[in-house]
Amino acid sequence: MKHVFMLIILATTIAFSQEIPSKEDQIAAAVLAAPQQFRADATVLGYDSTGKFVTLRKGSNSMICLADDPKKPGFSAAAYNKALEPFMARGRQLRAEGKTSAEKFQIREEEAKSGKLKMPEKGATLHIYYSRDGEYDPQTGTVPNAKYRAVVYLPWATAESTGLPIEPGVPGAPWIMDPGTHRAHIMIVPPAQVQAQE
Repeated sequence: MKHVFMLIILATTIAFSQEIPSKEDQIAAAVLAAPQQFRADATVLGYDSTGKFVTLRKGSNSMICLADDPKKPGFSAAAYNKALEPFMARGRQLRAEGKTSAEKFQIREEEAKSGKLKMPEKGATLHIYYSRDGEYDPQTGTVPNAKYRAVVYLPWATAESTGLPIEPGVPGAPWIMDPGTHRAHIMIVPPAQVQAQE
């Protein structure tokens, strides 16, 4: 019985590891989220062969890229200024603890107000490159049907302090979400026909 159990664990581990792209493919796909000028020297975070979240490449500039999560359908890579890492890392930690989105927001709000959670002082950008039904193709270096959006975090900013509306206006125009909170951010969603430059 013990041997059968061990074989099941081994088979599961092998099957899962086969689903995780190589380190090189993860890096190539993750940096697609970043502006071209930051890609070569960005830090990249992703997954090792066991599914553990690790640093795949240590970079030398201000950009951190997140590889697509192989356990989730579709494709989603992100890139953000390193000033956002405390906020992002705390979010990952709270998600691992099973916190809901509302709980994560409240916890980080309180920690940001107390100074425990360091937020960007001058604003910082998050880039998202995603596809609901596409996957990264290592042969072409592309993601079919991929779209792009950007988020500029400005903690505590409001509609009044930025002059931005609190809901989308014309297609592609910026607007502010979660105004007056630690997570206040400008949303920039290009029209569907506009794609990120690869």
